[in-house]
Amino acid sequence: MLRTSKLSLLRSLPGFRQTRGAVCTNIRYIQRSSKEDVVEKYRSKLEQKAKEVGARDIGELKEKLKDTIEEKRKEFAKIDPLRELEEHERKQAELAKQKKATQHKLRDPRSPEIPEAPYKTMNSFVAVDKMKDLTAQEIEFIWRARFQNKDDTLLSIIPTDVFAKLYKNARENPAFVLPLPREGDGMDMHYVQWAFVGPNTVHCMFTTLMEYKVHKEYARPHTTLSFHTELQQDKGVVLMNGTVEKDAAVTVPESQLLLLNVQRFYGAMADTPVAKRRLQLLRDFTAGSSDFTVDKLIEEAQSLEN
Repeated sequence: MLRTSKLSLLRSLPGFRQTRGAVCTNIRYIQRSSKEDVVEKYRSKLEQKAKEVGARDIGELKEKLKDTIEEKRKEFAKIDPLRELEEHERKQAELAKQKKATQHKLRDPRSPEIPEAPYKTMNSFVAVDKMKDLTAQEIEFIWRARFQNKDDTLLSIIPTDVFAKLYKNARENPAFVLPLPREGDGMDMHYVQWAFVGPNTVHCMFTTLMEYKVHKEYARPHTTLSFHTELQQDKGVVLMNGTVEKDAAVTVPESQLLLLNVQRFYGAMADTPVAKRRLQLLRDFTAGSSDFTVDKLIEEAQSLEN
């Protein structure tokens, strides 16, 4: 059926004429003619060469130089194994570099059938009642000591006034995206989500944008930050601890960079022109404004100004 339809289409074209019993019989002639054309083109030079080596004609010249021609042919056909290996290794290294730059580790989504474990409060790590009798400096010392043997943990002690700005902007802008530089000039985008899970506990979660697009609400964050406000009123500090998942495609220093930019874009830094530009980008993202662009985001995220 497909063959018939193709023939029908061809027949409909102007100038189409079908010839039955056509046989290609002149292939050998074409090849021979091509060789003869080459001989004719260089006949004078070949005849001159024949005289130089004492040959009567071009045919005798070819016979005399038969062994030399064969040796040259073999020489040109040779492959330098070391050069080939170097070229192969170069290509493999280039492919590996490209693959590493574009490869993203997608983890399985969180199962919707498995209930989430209850969130941890400050009391899950230290006794809040005992901490209330300590100074802010002593609280910081104990908080850091509590996690000193955990390599996958992020820690911070945040002044109340700084956290107040962070909290206000997080309430108004509960989602955002942040770039993370990769080897070369590449950038990975990460989705930032805030969750206000309890009266004294706030979560900030980082998920690769690729995983979030694939798994949506069941995407597994690679980093979860917990802000504990139990001592906010009495001691003027908010304690933060975060965990980077072991099977995540990011390192602890990379999550630290994301945390730094959360503070910068959510207004937790100095009240400067560049800080205002970052905060405006956050608001433009929330509003879906055309003023938000990825280029601006990357530029402000990479800027060393605060």
